[in-house]
Amino acid sequence: MRQTIILLTMLYWQLSTFANVTFTANKPIAIAINSNEPEVVHTAINMFSDDYQRVFNGIAKTDSKKGTIIVGTLGMNSVAEKMADATDLLELNQHEEAFLVTVKKGKLLVLGSDKRGTAYGILELSRIIGVSPWVWWADASVEPKASLVLKEGFRTLQHPSVARRGIFINDEDWGLMPWSSMTYEPSDVKGRIGPKTHARIFELLLRLRANTFWPAMHSCSEAFYLTPGNKEVADKYGIYVGTSHCEPMMRNTNAEWKLTGTGEYNYLTNRYNVLKFWEERVTRLAGSDNIYTLGIRGVHDSKMLGANTLQEQKDAINKIIKDQRDMITRIVNPDVTKVSQVFIPYKEVLDVYRMGLQVPDDVTLMWTDDNYGYIRHFPDSTERARKGGNGIYNHVSYWGRPHDYLWLATNHPALVHYQMKLAYNKGAREMWILNVGDIKPAEYLIELHMDMAWNITAIEGNKQGLEGHLRNFLAREFGNDHADELLQVMNEYYRLAYIRKPEFMGNTRTEERDPIYREVKDLPWSENYIRTRINEYESIAAKVSALTAQMPTAAHDAWFQLIEYPVRGAAEMNRKLMYAQLARHGKADWQLSDAAYDTIVALTNRYNSLNNGKWNRMMDYRPRRLAMFDRVPRAEAEKPMVADIPCAALFNGNEYKSFDGQKPIELGLGYQRGGIALMQGSSVTYQVDATNIDSIKVEVALMPNHPVDGKNIRYAISVNNDSTQVIDYRTFDRSEEWKINMLTNQAIRTTKHTVAGSGIIEIRITAVDEGVVVDQVRVVK
Repeated sequence: MRQTIILLTMLYWQLSTFANVTFTANKPIAIAINSNEPEVVHTAINMFSDDYQRVFNGIAKTDSKKGTIIVGTLGMNSVAEKMADATDLLELNQHEEAFLVTVKKGKLLVLGSDKRGTAYGILELSRIIGVSPWVWWADASVEPKASLVLKEGFRTLQHPSVARRGIFINDEDWGLMPWSSMTYEPSDVKGRIGPKTHARIFELLLRLRANTFWPAMHSCSEAFYLTPGNKEVADKYGIYVGTSHCEPMMRNTNAEWKLTGTGEYNYLTNRYNVLKFWEERVTRLAGSDNIYTLGIRGVHDSKMLGANTLQEQKDAINKIIKDQRDMITRIVNPDVTKVSQVFIPYKEVLDVYRMGLQVPDDVTLMWTDDNYGYIRHFPDSTERARKGGNGIYNHVSYWGRPHDYLWLATNHPALVHYQMKLAYNKGAREMWILNVGDIKPAEYLIELHMDMAWNITAIEGNKQGLEGHLRNFLAREFGNDHADELLQVMNEYYRLAYIRKPEFMGNTRTEERDPIYREVKDLPWSENYIRTRINEYESIAAKVSALTAQMPTAAHDAWFQLIEYPVRGAAEMNRKLMYAQLARHGKADWQLSDAAYDTIVALTNRYNSLNNGKWNRMMDYRPRRLAMFDRVPRAEAEKPMVADIPCAALFNGNEYKSFDGQKPIELGLGYQRGGIALMQGSSVTYQVDATNIDSIKVEVALMPNHPVDGKNIRYAISVNNDSTQVIDYRTFDRSEEWKINMLTNQAIRTTKHTVAGSGIIEIRITAVDEGVVVDQVRVVK
């Protein structure tokens, strides 16, 4: 009996060992794949082969018949499809770009529902063996492994939440363009961003499970489709190429009209030549994966020529869209509804749309943020029912008023998560495009955005929520031992920048006519507040410096790019401008400000020297050459520094005493990370001792987002059940109040209340509309 048990145990061990898939160092692994698989699948195989070499120092070779890894795409007569379970096949068939990775009978199957799904499935293997999506773009280190076992029955089947997911390279003048054209692939053509660069960008998109790209379009750069090889490399990586709101029909109007256009770019007076300009490009791209932007704006991000009123614009755009769709029908596909098209109601075009512009039902409506992360419009019930669906275009980098933020990527992850999750819930599920500037240094925010687009429940699925997502990112890049301490550093980094971005610290503005806005001057902060802020930044900078010494050599470049440069750069920018403000009032030595400037210069030079100069010209600490980036001129203040204003109480949103209705959602957002989202109709109360006080002012600081319903965003406030006041804090783009809100990330409203020395009082705040987020409540006698 004992011998029988031993034999059965050995047999089970042999079978289970045989059923597992093991990657082993210094040993090759075979990948079975049909030669007729689409090009992007073979591209992904080559990427994985490089990753396998990095991790296991082995060769991943392809074979048309035999392999431990078996790759296939539905409908391509692959062995992987024949081996997959019927239930898996049924689920794959229900989704675009889905993939299955599973271990079955000692084989690792990778099966995609289409070419992109298969490519994502292959690169899921890279994630499994420990290769970061930022292995090239941030020099993320790869830990060699002796072996890795995937057990029999291992299975993951994934598909995207958002159909088109991608990035927009923009404001490339001081980063990506000079780096590409003079460092990575030097060219005699001024401003060329060539196919070698785009191959790296598209490789990153595949690793992030993204599929869409809007090319750089400033006049400093050669247009994407005028550069030999760019179209072909997009096809190689299976990337949908689209264009921004001011580039209809795949034309970079800003760069190309002056080269190949005839006359004025005015549809109303020069229709024949404008249509000819578009048709040349559509004809060339007829067989590629493209997303056609419909409508028209000016040559570079301005309103269309020839139409002076909104009604004239509306009439013209109706005719333009018909002409554009007729062109697509004639050249690309007789069934125009089978071709991806998007209409982007941006700036004044949103006003035209709201006048009743009729956009064909199969065309995607892409809504935009206000350039600072707050979405202007969410789809209503009619828009959600459209066949073409809805999308979102938002920013983590921006050039414009009230102020640029082109240097460091400090948009708060919680703001990205809150706004994009709300947009998804409201039906924006067809296309998400993120303006990423030069890609660097927005690495984490890009990954967060793409992870949400791939799996909208991924953040909530993590027990630690958004913090868990950031921690996982940090642990993957720099090790689990440092992740908790580093999480605290990055939470503080984003919190301090939420109060005021590093680019906004000079109290200047861009694109304002009054020269006063170009002069560096005092912020309305007290000495005590300034010193507290300097200390907070110095604290996280010191922690980063201490952690730097603990980083392994292999991680040094990634550490500097992802952590040290942005954290220390932000700290030094605050030191430079805050010490200058103190010095203007005789409360600090100017040398402290100058030393901070010198450190920023040195840090930037180091960035551009990393990895033997790989990133030379990528980082510029002075985009647009604005005054606030320079050494601060020495001057004396003409007015005294503001004093602290005493208050009876200051609450963060989450410090409420009680709530009625749905429990508020803590977002991890706000000046002290205590912001709460109130569900419509729900209330919170705060208690204050008002003994011997006759009246109070209640200052409510809210997240300055826009109305979810497109009309109002209101809260109601009452004190001890006195008469309720309903407060609407909606703002409009380019108004002075909106500008202040964007610079401070708060919308502030103040109400007066009589309390008559009534001891403990209760302040009750109710969300009248959806979207109310309370950051802080300040009570002043």
